[in-house]
Amino acid sequence: MSKVIELLKETEALLEGHFLYSSGRHGNSYFQCARLMQYPEKAEAALAEIAETIKNDVKSGKIKITAVAGPALGGIIVAYELGRQLGLPAIFTERDDSGKMCVKRGFSLTPEDFILISEDVITTGKSSLECARALEEAGAKIAGLVCVVDRRLDTEQPLPWPVYSALKVQAENWAPEECELCKQGIPLVKPGSRLRLGSV
Repeated sequence: MSKVIELLKETEALLEGHFLYSSGRHGNSYFQCARLMQYPEKAEAALAEIAETIKNDVKSGKIKITAVAGPALGGIIVAYELGRQLGLPAIFTERDDSGKMCVKRGFSLTPEDFILISEDVITTGKSSLECARALEEAGAKIAGLVCVVDRRLDTEQPLPWPVYSALKVQAENWAPEECELCKQGIPLVKPGSRLRLGSV
């Protein structure tokens, strides 16, 4: 885990401030894993240990995996790199015009497929659950979930599958109406853009 923190710092992927997460919650730190994943050798290093754990679990029969799938956009490179290290196909889910997560691009799934969902960061698991629903609707089963950073609080409801993470952190985050940083008037930033949303 210390290696992953080192890689995140090296690539300036660990940010501090007042952030709006994709889950809608606010927090004081943000993992911009795209900055890490842009370097193939660093992406390989960040996921190597977790890939080895998964390989061992597959060998022992603890988990069965036939493919890896990442929700667009953050999970795509993670899925690709994990698929490469595990020797498995890597696909992705994406949103349709209505905003619903779905399987497109001609990816074909059957009830014999056991999918490992791959994410960059998990805060509440909302996008993972949407991804799972899309994969199940396409006919597959969910084998587990893997991420670079698992930042779920211990109070969060557990996810229904085994979770593998390269790094587990307990970082503060709040519902918008309870946000301590909003109360202090610190400007809210949506990562991935320069848009300041102001206090809410």
